Amino acid sequence: MTFDGICMTVYMTPYRPTPKGHTVILSDTAIRNIKPNSDKALRLSDEKGLYLLVAATGGKLWRLDYRFNGKRKTLALGSYPEVSLKDARDKRDAARKQITQGIDPSENKKAMKAAQTAQADTFEVVAREWHNKFKSSWAEIHGKNIIAAMGNDLFPWLGDRPVADVEAPELLECLRRIESRGALDTAHRVKQIAGQVFRYAIATGRAGRDISQDLKGALPPAKTRHFPTVVDPKAIGELLRAIDGYKGHFVTRCALQFAPLVFVRPGELRKAEWKDIDLDNAEWRYRVTKTDVDHIVPLSIQALGDLQQRTYR
Repeated sequence: MTFDGICMTVYMTPYRPTPKGHTVILSDTAIRNIKPNSDKALRLSDEKGLYLLVAATGGKLWRLDYRFNGKRKTLALGSYPEVSLKDARDKRDAARKQITQGIDPSENKKAMKAAQTAQADTFEVVAREWHNKFKSSWAEIHGKNIIAAMGNDLFPWLGDRPVADVEAPELLECLRRIESRGALDTAHRVKQIAGQVFRYAIATGRAGRDISQDLKGALPPAKTRHFPTVVDPKAIGELLRAIDGYKGHFVTRCALQFAPLVFVRPGELRKAEWKDIDLDNAEWRYRVTKTDVDHIVPLSIQALGDLQQRTYR
């Protein structure tokens, strides 16, 4: 009988446990050379319930038949060649050992898969996925601030928790820690960030609701500090004369004298660069960090004169 004839005889034989001491028929050579049957799947038996199922499409799948609590069951062990003959036998032996310990291999596999899925849906995994997806639309510093806030105030306590299992009191406890160090504004921002993470988890099918919405009113309102504005013309004149009389650091004096001419934030003025200033067109163009868009400041005659006389250019 030819090799193909031997293989076909084996494939068409119904499954029976191989008798003790019987020579194992399966080999890597036989598996590699198997030709699928166009009519139905073929089954090539090995020892102790292990067999290779060859689909009509050519796929080769490892299966293990076993009995547990009197019921016949089948366990999938992977596909060939990703799972070799040796690997399949090792998996079979591991499954049989579980049976002797009173563990159903199929149910154990389902439980492990569920645990892996839960681990993939932890708060930190979902939060980092959300951050990576949207950070390109934010200013760089804004993205860094968000991940730093989560790393400091959320991940240490919620990071390993399945995002769908996080409860409102757990999030509130994180916010209370922030509040206790006197950073109430930060607590409100972190609550907003957490809400965005939960809404992303809902959109991607990994959470049912945004539990941050349950915390409305749980934090004291952030106190807005208003700095007094000089509106009296006489007082404004006194302020400008005080600036002109400032004898401190040269760069500070330049900034103080230039600020009333452009009305920009101190941080934006501090980071002004000559390459952003167009004297010919009387404008100063810079990138706003928060919105990541260009901002144009028209330069008055007084502002242009102030810049032109600066010797540090």
